[in-house]
Amino acid sequence: MMTDLKIALMDLQCEMVAERSLANPDDITWLQYDILNRLDKSEKVLPSYLSVSLGVSRTKLSKSLKNLKALGLIEQSPSLTDGRELYTSITAHGVKLLASISDRHHLLHQTAFHALTVQEQKDFATLANKFSTALRKERIGRHE
Repeated sequence: MMTDLKIALMDLQCEMVAERSLANPDDITWLQYDILNRLDKSEKVLPSYLSVSLGVSRTKLSKSLKNLKALGLIEQSPSLTDGRELYTSITAHGVKLLASISDRHHLLHQTAFHALTVQEQKDFATLANKFSTALRKERIGRHE
Protein backbone atom coordinates (compact mmCIF):
# COMPACT_ATOMS: atom_id res chain seq x y z
CA MET A 1 0.00 0.00 0.00
CA MET A 2 1.32 3.41 -0.92
CA THR A 3 1.43 5.96 1.83
CA ASP A 4 0.96 9.68 1.30
CA LEU A 5 4.68 10.14 2.02
CA LYS A 6 5.71 7.62 -0.63
CA ILE A 7 3.41 9.19 -3.21
CA ALA A 8 4.66 12.67 -2.35
CA LEU A 9 8.31 11.58 -2.67
CA MET A 10 7.67 9.86 -6.00
CA ASP A 11 5.84 12.92 -7.35
CA LEU A 12 8.55 15.30 -6.14
CA GLN A 13 11.27 13.15 -7.70
CA CYS A 14 9.40 13.12 -11.03
CA GLU A 15 8.95 16.89 -10.95
CA MET A 16 12.61 17.48 -10.07
CA VAL A 17 13.77 15.20 -12.90
CA ALA A 18 11.50 17.11 -15.30
CA GLU A 19 12.90 20.42 -14.03
CA ARG A 20 16.46 19.11 -14.40
CA SER A 21 15.71 18.18 -18.01
CA LEU A 22 14.51 21.74 -18.67
CA ALA A 23 17.54 23.22 -16.92
CA ASN A 24 19.99 20.96 -18.75
CA PRO A 25 19.44 21.35 -22.49
CA ASP A 26 22.84 19.83 -23.31
CA ASP A 27 21.88 16.74 -21.26
CA ILE A 28 25.11 16.65 -19.28
CA THR A 29 25.45 14.19 -16.41
CA TRP A 30 25.57 15.15 -12.75
CA LEU A 31 29.32 14.47 -12.74
CA GLN A 32 29.80 16.66 -15.79
CA TYR A 33 27.82 19.42 -14.07
CA ASP A 34 30.02 19.06 -10.97
CA ILE A 35 33.14 19.27 -13.14
CA LEU A 36 31.92 22.44 -14.85
CA ASN A 37 30.90 23.93 -11.53
CA ARG A 38 34.36 23.21 -10.08
CA LEU A 39 36.12 24.62 -13.16
CA ASP A 40 33.95 27.74 -13.04
CA LYS A 41 35.47 28.55 -9.65
CA SER A 42 39.11 28.07 -10.66
CA GLU A 43 41.66 28.68 -13.32
CA LYS A 44 43.11 25.78 -15.28
CA VAL A 45 43.37 22.61 -13.19
CA LEU A 46 44.82 19.16 -13.65
CA PRO A 47 42.53 16.13 -13.89
CA SER A 48 44.25 14.65 -10.82
CA TYR A 49 42.92 17.60 -8.79
CA LEU A 50 39.41 17.14 -10.17
CA SER A 51 39.51 13.40 -9.50
CA VAL A 52 40.43 13.89 -5.84
CA SER A 53 38.19 16.89 -5.20
CA LEU A 54 35.14 15.21 -6.77
CA GLY A 55 35.87 11.76 -5.34
CA VAL A 56 35.79 9.90 -8.66
CA SER A 57 38.23 7.57 -10.37
CA ARG A 58 40.54 8.94 -13.02
CA THR A 59 38.91 6.62 -15.57
CA LYS A 60 35.41 7.92 -14.86
CA LEU A 61 36.67 11.50 -14.84
CA SER A 62 38.54 11.02 -18.12
CA LYS A 63 35.37 9.80 -19.85
CA SER A 64 33.40 12.80 -18.57
CA LEU A 65 36.13 15.23 -19.62
CA LYS A 66 36.19 13.70 -23.10
CA ASN A 67 32.41 14.20 -23.44
CA LEU A 68 32.57 17.77 -22.11
CA LYS A 69 35.35 18.57 -24.56
CA ALA A 70 33.31 17.14 -27.45
CA LEU A 71 30.41 19.37 -26.41
CA GLY A 72 32.73 22.41 -26.42
CA LEU A 73 32.16 23.02 -22.70
CA ILE A 74 35.80 22.62 -21.65
CA GLU A 75 39.21 22.96 -23.24
CA GLN A 76 42.47 21.31 -22.38
CA SER A 77 46.06 22.38 -22.91
CA PRO A 78 49.31 20.52 -22.18
CA SER A 79 51.29 21.34 -19.08
CA LEU A 80 54.49 23.22 -19.82
CA THR A 81 56.42 21.00 -17.40
CA ASP A 82 54.87 17.62 -18.31
CA GLY A 83 53.31 17.26 -21.75
CA ARG A 84 51.39 14.16 -20.62
CA GLU A 85 49.30 16.23 -18.23
CA LEU A 86 46.48 18.40 -19.55
CA TYR A 87 45.29 21.52 -17.82
CA THR A 88 41.53 21.77 -18.04
CA SER A 89 39.42 24.91 -18.07
CA ILE A 90 35.83 25.87 -18.80
CA THR A 91 34.96 27.52 -22.11
CA ALA A 92 32.65 30.49 -22.64
CA HIS A 93 30.00 27.98 -23.80
CA GLY A 94 30.43 26.08 -20.50
CA VAL A 95 30.05 29.28 -18.49
CA LYS A 96 26.91 30.11 -20.48
CA LEU A 97 25.43 26.66 -19.78
CA LEU A 98 26.09 27.03 -16.05
CA ALA A 99 24.41 30.45 -16.10
CA SER A 100 21.39 28.95 -17.86
CA ILE A 101 21.15 26.18 -15.26
CA SER A 102 21.49 28.78 -12.50
CA ASP A 103 18.63 30.79 -14.05
CA ARG A 104 16.45 27.67 -13.94
CA HIS A 105 17.39 27.14 -10.28
CA HIS A 106 16.26 30.71 -9.65
CA LEU A 107 12.89 29.90 -11.27
CA LEU A 108 12.53 26.89 -8.95
CA HIS A 109 13.22 29.15 -6.00
CA GLN A 110 10.67 31.68 -7.19
CA THR A 111 8.03 28.96 -7.63
CA ALA A 112 8.63 27.71 -4.09
CA PHE A 113 8.68 31.28 -2.78
CA HIS A 114 5.24 31.98 -4.23
CA ALA A 115 3.71 28.55 -3.55
CA LEU A 116 4.72 28.33 0.12
CA THR A 117 4.18 30.60 3.09
CA VAL A 118 7.24 31.89 4.91
CA GLN A 119 6.79 29.23 7.61
CA GLU A 120 6.30 26.49 5.00
CA GLN A 121 9.50 27.63 3.27
CA LYS A 122 11.42 27.31 6.54
CA ASP A 123 9.85 23.94 7.30
CA PHE A 124 10.51 22.65 3.77
CA ALA A 125 14.15 23.77 3.89
CA THR A 126 14.65 22.11 7.26
CA LEU A 127 12.98 18.86 6.20
CA ALA A 128 14.65 18.75 2.78
CA ASN A 129 18.09 19.28 4.35
CA LYS A 130 17.38 16.62 6.97
CA PHE A 131 16.25 14.14 4.30
CA SER A 132 19.20 14.97 1.97
CA THR A 133 21.62 14.40 4.84
CA ALA A 134 20.00 11.02 5.62
CA LEU A 135 20.20 9.98 1.96
CA ARG A 136 23.86 11.03 1.75
CA LYS A 137 24.79 9.17 4.95
CA GLU A 138 23.00 6.03 3.77
CA ARG A 139 24.72 6.18 0.38
CA ILE A 140 28.17 6.73 1.91
CA GLY A 141 27.54 3.96 4.42
CA ARG A 142 26.84 1.52 1.59
CA HIS A 143 30.25 2.29 0.04
CA GLU A 144 32.37 2.06 3.18
